[in-house]
Amino acid sequence: MKLTRRLTLAAFAGALALGTALPAFAADLIAIITPAHDNPFFKAEAVGAEAKAKELGYETLVMTHDDDANKQSEMIDTAIGRGAKAIILDNAGADASVAAVKKAKDAGIPSFLIDREINATGVAVAQIVSNNYQGAQLGAQEFVKLMGEKGNYVELVGKESDTNAGIRSQGYHDVIDDYPDLKSVAKQSANWSQTEAYSKMETILQANPDIKGVISGNDTMAMGAIAALQAAGRKDVIVVGFDGSNDVRDSIKSGGIKATVLQPAYAQAQLAVEQADTYIKNKTTPKEEKQLMDCVLINADNADKLETFALKN
Repeated sequence: MKLTRRLTLAAFAGALALGTALPAFAADLIAIITPAHDNPFFKAEAVGAEAKAKELGYETLVMTHDDDANKQSEMIDTAIGRGAKAIILDNAGADASVAAVKKAKDAGIPSFLIDREINATGVAVAQIVSNNYQGAQLGAQEFVKLMGEKGNYVELVGKESDTNAGIRSQGYHDVIDDYPDLKSVAKQSANWSQTEAYSKMETILQANPDIKGVISGNDTMAMGAIAALQAAGRKDVIVVGFDGSNDVRDSIKSGGIKATVLQPAYAQAQLAVEQADTYIKNKTTPKEEKQLMDCVLINADNADKLETFALKN
């Protein structure tokens, strides 16, 4: 045993002397993994989580998986290799992410999910998500009112592998379908993308020039839709989004998009870090794994109070 210990220490010292790269372990590291930051919602998550982690004295490792489950798995490996104490994750797919989160759990690293659920329980310590169904109903009620309860409309849906896309769409339809004079003439996925939404909206508008409204699964697609409508000179079409981004806030204030639904990205991420901190220090888990945070309708009445996915007092 003594010989083995001496050889191990000698090898370690030799590696240092030669400048060999050794794993960079952090005594108190929290890994933060989200989709790409070109979407302001995901950037707000990362900023909120990192700020809270640093406030609580942790080092951070911030990574983006670009909705690629394989890339996400590699980042989980990186977090494990770096000896992270916890992982804050906005995942890359409800089914595709289960194995990666389980891999972290098996390595002794707890995961705290934000924004998107996975299709498994008991794998993550927490799943903190917006009440997407409640939020979608708020958005749909406002949409119905703005439409005067009648007219042809279009729905832009998010990425089909994302549970939130389906939940929001269901929430929309559970309200709108009660109004027989509101008629859906197109429902297409734009994969949460502004560029794709612009292109889809151009095509839909050519086929359906009489549309009166567009309800979108997120703000990024809503921004693409309003840009295409404005380029076509169609300032009469009502657009409603979902997320509560600053871009849509500004559009609402200038008379473009009419409403959105705020989901508290920044607050979710900070809550996840607080729960991770409690778990790291005391092994205390939240009372419920799945935790819903209610959404808030944003329109011209309160858009001034919206800042970076949070309402100012």
